[in-house]
This record gives sequence, structure tokens and C-alpha cells, in this order.
Amino acid sequence: MIRCLVVDDEPLALDIIADYIQKVPELTLSATTTNAIEGLGLVQQGAIDLVFLDIQMPELTGIQFLKIINGKCDVILTTAYPQYALEGYELNVTDYLLKPIAFDRFYKSIQKVIGQKTQFFQKGSQIESMQNHTKNSEFIFVKTEHKIQRVDYDDIYYIEGLKDYISIYTSSERIITLQNMKKMEETLPEERFIRVHKSYIVALEKIESIERGRISLKEKLVPIGDTYRDSFFKRIGEKHS
Repeated sequence: MIRCLVVDDEPLALDIIADYIQKVPELTLSATTTNAIEGLGLVQQGAIDLVFLDIQMPELTGIQFLKIINGKCDVILTTAYPQYALEGYELNVTDYLLKPIAFDRFYKSIQKVIGQKTQFFQKGSQIESMQNHTKNSEFIFVKTEHKIQRVDYDDIYYIEGLKDYISIYTSSERIITLQNMKKMEETLPEERFIRVHKSYIVALEKIESIERGRISLKEKLVPIGDTYRDSFFKRIGEKHS
């Protein structure tokens, strides 16, 4: 089920979209609101998959809303103003619906959302299968925004967790992928990488120094979390014993 939020300062517009959502089996209506700030809070809590978003609102415009959530969920713009279409697509909205919105046009947008999500999960399954077949290799595959990318273990300095995403810092770039830290920790070879904090995994061979509970590597100071301190120093002792 795709969890939906409708944000519009016109109550009638809210009611129309809410009614449409309830007619589509793949959708569930999580909330409606005339307050853009309230809607922003729901998205930032991670409770929403798809937002139907008006553009002209008093507290926060739809464009400002989009920039703040920065791709955290899918967005379909609903507005009477066609001049905002280009800017909306530049901010990666899924679709742009002009009011008054007919149900058939609404349903076409939903099929687009479902198609994108199906494609995303299929790619996720492909990546997991590829990772299972490369556990003894010297690289992993990760999905970035537009492609599946190979990342060599030798290039990885550290990995940082960012809620639903992780950033992989290599010798030449930062790679952002939709994955959690636990899954990444299980995928990486434990003889080469170690979790040192709820938000960090580091490459043992890339550690330059350790001082005052922090690890220095690639011009970055990574904190050692209390939960991971004992296991980390035990591993360091083993490597240098």
C-alpha cells in the first residue's frame, strides 16, 4: 500500500483528492491537511510515500516544500497554475495535475507512481542477488539515482548512515544509495570493515590514527560510539598483536 498525504489550502480540493485515493486499491489515505507545515512534519517523520501537493499556499509554497523534503517521498503537484510545471519537474516531481482534476487523469498519475516503485523494487532485488553472488569478490553493487554502480572495496574509506540512505565515501567520490546500515554491514567483508558508530562503518586499512575517541581517515574524524568501543579496540588489538 502506498501511504498518501494531501496538502492543499482549499478544503474542497482536499476532499476531491481524498475521494479519488479511496477508489484506488493500491493507495491508503494517511492524512489530509490545509497546513503545509503540518504536512512537512508528516513527511519528515517518514510516514508518507506519496504527497499530493498544491503550489500556492500561504505558509509555505509547494516549491519550497519540495526543496525542503529533497526527494524523501514521491510528489504529485496539484495546481491551477501551469507555469510551475517546468520548475516542478526540475525538482523531480512524479507528475503535474492541473485543476480541476478528472479521475482518469488522476489514475494515470497513480499508474506512473506504481510503475516507478515496481521498477525500483525489481532493481533492489537485482542488486541483492548480485551482492549474494559477489560476497567473495572485491567489490559490491549499489543503486544510485540513475544506475547500478560497482564500488571496489579498496576505494572505500568510510560509510555514513543518513536515515533511509547511506553515503559511501571513496577515494574519488561520495556515492548515495537507498540502503540501511545493518544491511550494508552484513554485506561488507568483516575482515576489512568494522562498524564503529550507529552512523559509521570504516575501512580498517584506511585508518590513519585514533585519538580521543575519534578515528582519523580521509580528512574526516569519525566518532567511536560507546556501544561499539570495546569491539573496535579488540579488533585493532588483534590486527596489531
